[in-house]
This record gives sequence, C-alpha cells and structure tokens, in this order.
Amino acid sequence: MFAKDALLSAELVRVPAGSTAARERAFDAVFAEALEAELAMAYRLSGYLLADSAEAQDAVQEASVRAWRGWPRLRGPDRFHAWFSQILVNVCRTKLSQRSRRRTVSTDDVDLETADPFKASLARDAVGRALSSLSNELRMVVVLRYWGDLSLAEIADRLGIPVGTVKSRHHAALKTLRRRVEPVGGGAR
Repeated sequence: MFAKDALLSAELVRVPAGSTAARERAFDAVFAEALEAELAMAYRLSGYLLADSAEAQDAVQEASVRAWRGWPRLRGPDRFHAWFSQILVNVCRTKLSQRSRRRTVSTDDVDLETADPFKASLARDAVGRALSSLSNELRMVVVLRYWGDLSLAEIADRLGIPVGTVKSRHHAALKTLRRRVEPVGGGAR
C-alpha cells in the first residue's frame, strides 16, 4: 500500500554494513513489517469510522506518519498493534470533529456511492444505513467493537473514556440500530 511504498523507498540509500545507518535500516525494516501487517485492518477500520474511502486513506497515512515518528519511543514491538490502533483512532476522532465543524453541501443529485466503497457498502444494507445515522461517538464504539473486534475495556482505553461510558454508548447504539433495522427485517427479533 501507500505507506509501505514510502517507507521502503528509503531502502534505496546505500550505506556501509556495520555502521549506525545499517542498524537504523534494520530498525526501519522492523517498523515497515509491523506496519504492513496493520494496513488492511487500519484501512477497513478507518473506512467504517469515517464512512469515506478518501478520508480513510488520509487517516491511515497520517497515523502511519505519526507511528513512524513515535516508533523509537515504543517500548516493545509486541505492543505495536494496540499502539498503532490507538494512533489511528485518535486520527479518526480528529477528522470526525473537524468534519462536524465544516459546512456541508447536499450531493443528492450526484451518485458518489459508486466511487466510494465504504459509502456504497454502508448504503447497500440496512445495518450500514443505520450505522451511518449514528452519532460519531456511538458509531466509534460500534465499529471498534464489531469491526475492530475490541472488548469494551479495550475500546475505553483507545477512546480514553471510562468503561461505563463505553457500555452506555454501546447500549444506546445497539438500541438505535435495532429500532432502525427491525422495521426493514419485519419487526421480529
């Protein structure tokens, strides 16, 4: 993907073996490998959080850059997944808050869904449409729980909020989703 290509292009610079630069290249290769393992998950998660493929790509790229800058301070490579997903969630939260402050223009006449896989996916099914109608706070909890496969405690940690708040948002989100989806499904549970 895009972040991997940018990181690996630095490998083109040749330096003598055994030097500090050689150790740095090895360190960089470990980062590139760890990041590559996370990119598909990161893009999918940010796509569902932001409901926009272009913004999801931007979020993953920004999170990758932030992770690259913070890589030397990471205590253990085994913590990379949690650390990187925390960075990604923070980037997505920032993008969502910036989006809420922007003025929007209706694009009902233009078929943007065919160009954006996340918008198309969300619009295709009842759960996707219901998910799109949730507030940012509720949608983040649902996406992290079911698409990110995180426990409620892990979600609380990623969002920096108490577990009780996550539980109440989770409950409210499921209640809203149930109300919006049940009429489509015939009303039976």
